[in-house]
Amino acid sequence: MFQAGPLGTLASLGIISKVVLVVLLGFSIISWAIIFYKWATFRAVDLKDRQFMAVLLRARDVDEVTRNLSQVAGSPCAKIFHSVVQRLDQIPTTPNDSGSMAFDRHVMERTAAHLAQGQISRLESFLPFLATTGNIAPFVGLLGTVLGIIDAFREIGTQGTASIAAVAPGVSEALIATAAGLFAAIPAVIAYNYFLTRIRRTAFQMDSVVVELLALIPAQSKPTGSMSAGVKG
Repeated sequence: MFQAGPLGTLASLGIISKVVLVVLLGFSIISWAIIFYKWATFRAVDLKDRQFMAVLLRARDVDEVTRNLSQVAGSPCAKIFHSVVQRLDQIPTTPNDSGSMAFDRHVMERTAAHLAQGQISRLESFLPFLATTGNIAPFVGLLGTVLGIIDAFREIGTQGTASIAAVAPGVSEALIATAAGLFAAIPAVIAYNYFLTRIRRTAFQMDSVVVELLALIPAQSKPTGSMSAGVKG
């Protein structure tokens, strides 16, 4: 029997609708937990990246940046910088237009891109769950609605009446599943797209690290071992 009020409506739902709502509630709770966790993570990452880029842009040589790496621990850009510097001895050099030896830019960029993928993968952790929630939650809700409407029409057939008073409660209860699916999916989709934008911005900053590093490295010789000091990536 249909009962007025939110609690009454939930109590009057069929077993299928209740199972669907529990599943969607689980998706929603996990999604919101991921949203808050990733928001805090990106906030901390952005702060450290801004601090590192400020150090990098005002530095006069690689050693000066390296000495300040401990102050920006947790910055993906700082980790890329440190990891590339550690591998400079393995990067080949080629003569430039002036005849002096310079590091092969393409090799350095490929090395940095490979290292950046690891940092980006860490930033993308848990985001697939948000994408999955955004994709399937509406369909789970729709499934609950369809099954609920089927049950409502079966009840109508049993009662032998098709009046509004008999149809409306069952349809209303069935549509709750669709609403719950959208409630779970919409925040997940918004958060997923927002975090992807933050990741693209971080990836762009990682690319600029190599450009700034090339400007700091002397073209005549490879850096000394002092450049390898700092925070491990």
